[in-house]
Amino acid sequence: MAGRRDGAGRGPDRRALGREAEDLAAEFLARRGLEILARNHATRRGEVDLVARDGDVLCFVEVRSRSSRAQGGPEETVGRAKARRVVAAATDWAVRHGGLDRAIRFDVVAITYAEGAAPRVEHFRGAFDAGGGAGIW
Repeated sequence: MAGRRDGAGRGPDRRALGREAEDLAAEFLARRGLEILARNHATRRGEVDLVARDGDVLCFVEVRSRSSRAQGGPEETVGRAKARRVVAAATDWAVRHGGLDRAIRFDVVAITYAEGAAPRVEHFRGAFDAGGGAGIW
């Protein structure tokens, strides 16, 4: 897909690129043995891109992408406020689907696109905690 991949644009192209990144992340995680349980669980307080199971652990995954690492990696764009919104949506999903009795982890999948190269996909396990802090910062 041509064009900017850093989310700087607006409208349908940005959404399409987001879906593309989420598809890549889901495929990446599935190849590593995680079972994808849900996608794009949204509440009025936040959204979680992917819900997965890694053995007995319930994983809530934020997917971020950029066209280069020149201004930092995509994982660096997950600030505390975004993490808290993911936690809010994850809590809602867990309550609705009986996941509160399981171990929970918050991950980030970072995808960096480069012209003429395959996307670079990185998985940051335990990127942040249920309070929206710690992890990769």
